[in-house]
Amino acid sequence: MAFPAFFTQAPRIVLHDGLAELLGASDDGLMEYGYEDAVRLAGHSCPTVAGAWLMTVSALKALYPGVHPERGNIQVEFSDAADSGVTGVIANVASLVTGATTDTGFHGLAGQHDRRNLLSFNADIAGEVAFTRKDTGASVAVSYSARGVPPSPNTMPLLQRILAGQASQEQKQEFKAAWQDRVHRILQSADLPGLITLNWQTAAAH
Repeated sequence: MAFPAFFTQAPRIVLHDGLAELLGASDDGLMEYGYEDAVRLAGHSCPTVAGAWLMTVSALKALYPGVHPERGNIQVEFSDAADSGVTGVIANVASLVTGATTDTGFHGLAGQHDRRNLLSFNADIAGEVAFTRKDTGASVAVSYSARGVPPSPNTMPLLQRILAGQASQEQKQEFKAAWQDRVHRILQSADLPGLITLNWQTAAAH
């Protein structure tokens, strides 16, 4: 199995996980995540997974300037319901990186390292997703729009032929290349105005 080379060229992030350090999974508690980890979790690479990755990484780097984010100490809130559109896909990526879960995560040890109730939905926030540091209360809401990175014009017609069982092998390969080309361009465009929007939240808004 081989991933496209651009996966490893996407922005990466290193977090400190106190639970991983305590239990010896990492001698210093540092855990590095890359886009390929999000792809393994989702089982595919698409504009939604790319956007979820960029939103999560951008928000955490803004919340923890110059230091490693503390995995397991970050609250994640979504403006939409868990079963709305692609919210669940994005939430899975955010949970992977931050360790935040609803009521399904690790219960903790003596009141420490509890990963439950850090992930919630239908929140009144100033974006699609809000990330909040539990230690300082600093909070940033983030939104994503891939409109500035449009797909190749032949992408959807090719997909329709594939789903209808009418595509040749050459057309299937052409579709794969076009699909991942857009994902590549999205991951390269994190600084493109409008792609990722960050809004710092006040205590009242949060």
